[in-house]
Amino acid sequence: MKDVVIVGGGIAGLSAAWRLRHWDTLLLESGPRVGGRIRSERRGPYWLNWGGHVYAGGNSSTAWLLGDTGIDSTPVTGSLAGLAMNGKLLLKGRVENYPFRIPMPWSARVGMVKAGAKVGLAVARYARIVQRRPGEDEATRQQRVYDFMNDRSFADFVGDLPEDAEALFKPTVTRSAADIDQLSAGAGVGYFSLVWNIGGGLSESIVGGPSTLTEGIAAALSDRVRLNAAVEEIVQKKDSAVVRYREDGVEKEVEARCVVLATPATVSHRVAVDLDPDVREALSKIVYGPYVSAAFLTDETERQVWDDAYAIATPKRPFNVVLNMSNIARGLESERRPGSSVMVFSPGSLARGLLELDDDEIRKTYLDELDQVLPGFGDHVVEAEVQRWPTGAPYCFPGRGKLQQTLTRRTGRVLLAGDYLGTLYTETAIQTGLSAAQEAQSLLATDRQTARHGLAPVPAAP
Repeated sequence: MKDVVIVGGGIAGLSAAWRLRHWDTLLLESGPRVGGRIRSERRGPYWLNWGGHVYAGGNSSTAWLLGDTGIDSTPVTGSLAGLAMNGKLLLKGRVENYPFRIPMPWSARVGMVKAGAKVGLAVARYARIVQRRPGEDEATRQQRVYDFMNDRSFADFVGDLPEDAEALFKPTVTRSAADIDQLSAGAGVGYFSLVWNIGGGLSESIVGGPSTLTEGIAAALSDRVRLNAAVEEIVQKKDSAVVRYREDGVEKEVEARCVVLATPATVSHRVAVDLDPDVREALSKIVYGPYVSAAFLTDETERQVWDDAYAIATPKRPFNVVLNMSNIARGLESERRPGSSVMVFSPGSLARGLLELDDDEIRKTYLDELDQVLPGFGDHVVEAEVQRWPTGAPYCFPGRGKLQQTLTRRTGRVLLAGDYLGTLYTETAIQTGLSAAQEAQSLLATDRQTARHGLAPVPAAP
């Protein structure tokens, strides 16, 4: 019998596996690689990237994991609030002045200023809400964040807006994989807080690309990681759980004292057949939005307009942001090296439209639009690859806060982990993975103590 089986090789599962690496563990991943929605590949001094790209620093679970695994990170540099809209490219200046620098009708400017002031006041409230209070645990803080303005959508909160004003809001809010009428008002405000206060939240980039972390953990775990191993059912027993899975077409079974279930909520609901009924029901209510992204490698030799930018919002385009992945390398080099690495990202309804196309059509669409945002870009592209994420990310919809206490209740030998359990994206995935691992260690220690003293096992909480 294994000590722990970890189901899911995304960052939540890998974080749990890393903390549990001194126990007898097995990690099962249904796909051909680890990392989940984190994916990057090295290309000389650059890396192509298709998924998560900025990470929490400071006193965070992410910072702890990076430090414990020996993976280097560096603060994101360059302009984080570029904007390309209506034929104008802005890379410098105060964000609140952008509506007056972008060509648009005065009605849109007025609408943007009014809505911006409303959002600004809410961001100030959100900043107070999100701060951890003395003696407070993470679960309490997360519940408060979920409950903030969770009774209506962001669209209801800002009201009807002129077309250009609404277009300016969308790139920030829709990166959640939800559209403005799907996302809760509080979650939308949270995204503006994140963008306007980048240094206080997601502000680090992993040197060498994000997969340096995920692949590094998997390499350290070695043969305890099984790829192409799709879990079909998890059944709890009195003091253990049985995991039934199919690996390379062969049906297998493994029993463990604990299971860390670090898969998307949709998968967890399907395979964990005997979780408490209210937990399974809560899992079934988690909603995911799709992503489509693409990574481009270029070969230009001269300085480019995007060199000093990290993120450029692109309203009214089939992608909502252009991300300069080579900006990290730019900040570390003494003279400009040839080439760049650029990523574009399409969430929510933008992704749904693109998912109907094949990869060649998506690449052509992206390149045609990139040439309008960054003239001449397409002439230098030497590699381009599309990534589809049909189950891109969970988002906070109106009423989501009511599910939190049920989802985070610890019962039995199957422990949930994943980014759907909080509002902090990759940080939530890592934090919940580490927390589930800690709970597993506590159960294992109790089992050992019970066995050592010949005591009857302590029954699981009802």
